[in-house]
Amino acid sequence: MPKKQLTRRPKRKVVAPKECFFCVEKKTPWFDDVTALGKCVTERGKIVSRVKSGLCALHQRRMTTAVKYARHLGLMSFVERV
Repeated sequence: MPKKQLTRRPKRKVVAPKECFFCVEKKTPWFDDVTALGKCVTERGKIVSRVKSGLCALHQRRMTTAVKYARHLGLMSFVERV
């Protein structure tokens, strides 16, 4: 009995910004600035990875902490309702 050959899908390339948003603006991610944090969160409320958002490692870590703190304070929602 011949084996089935697996067909693989081509991987999608993620197009991300070349420079960190916070480095260009010379800002630090802060829990008050919900509009800036909203750029790094999907419409479903998930935090976007570094590869997709284009942030540097330092700002990605600080942004994650700021988003979680803003959610805890009630400035941002945990999940967007559909």
